[in-house]
Amino acid sequence: MKTKKINSMSIHPPVYHPNEVPERFRDAWNRNDPSGIAALFVDDADFINVTGMWWENKKDIFEAHDFGLRIIFQDSDLEIIRTKVKMLSVDIAVVHAHIRITGQTAQKEKDAGLRETIFLFVVKRSNEHWLCISAQNTDIVFGKQTNFREEDGKLHSVSYKERIPFSKLNTNA
Repeated sequence: MKTKKINSMSIHPPVYHPNEVPERFRDAWNRNDPSGIAALFVDDADFINVTGMWWENKKDIFEAHDFGLRIIFQDSDLEIIRTKVKMLSVDIAVVHAHIRITGQTAQKEKDAGLRETIFLFVVKRSNEHWLCISAQNTDIVFGKQTNFREEDGKLHSVSYKERIPFSKLNTNA
């Protein structure tokens, strides 16, 4: 078991550029520091996780990540694969980050394995500092186009490409 330094009294310096947001998120995650994650958000921020849970303020974002970093991801490592910043105005940006997570806590003796996600951060500048006003995290399911709910209620990622003749297949979909 890997030991991480938990620093709930961290000082969180201001973010001076939108591309720092995923980096600061990663750094706080890898320190098991939910206050560092919450510090990236405005008080009434929204955060939607990979299962569609929706937290509507900084306090709830902190509490969700406090639980997650203690129980689900205490031995995990988060790595940024790629970041893209799109400036919508001088003071608003959309930041996408391709993330890889390893070391998630096993569930019922099953290893969670490697996960990759796409984070979307909407950030706004105020007083020369950037804060996140909304974030969403989506799991990447390679080779699949959508989800399908079975009669028993279970959700599965599926590919429709197997049903399309190769000659009509658009590889960009």
